[in-house]
Amino acid sequence: MVRRAASVHRGATPVRTCIGCRKRAPASQLLRFVAVGTGAELRLLPDPARRLPGRGAHVHPDPACFALAERRRAFGRALRLTGVPDTGPLAEHVRAAHMPHGATDGGALGPTRIRKVGRPT
Repeated sequence: MVRRAASVHRGATPVRTCIGCRKRAPASQLLRFVAVGTGAELRLLPDPARRLPGRGAHVHPDPACFALAERRRAFGRALRLTGVPDTGPLAEHVRAAHMPHGATDGGALGPTRIRKVGRPT
């Protein structure tokens, strides 16, 4: 009879590493993406359903982690790519996923001003 280790059990959630911040998290909290195309048409596509074929990599759906991954050039290493992928579709997906519901400008106007109520000074 083969015994399994105590930490491995049926139904365990998979853990992945974010290529931006390098922190480990459950795969359900990270965004999976894959590389599609070849040569100059190489681009990254989000795979929220985790069903696209090919090697995938994971990043937190946070613009800060995405920017850190871009700065570190982690996309090519994580996916074992030789070319430079187009990160546009993935950046748009991360920005849309991080935007609060009802917001339309992505925070481009900056923080709202707080007006004091009462007598003018």
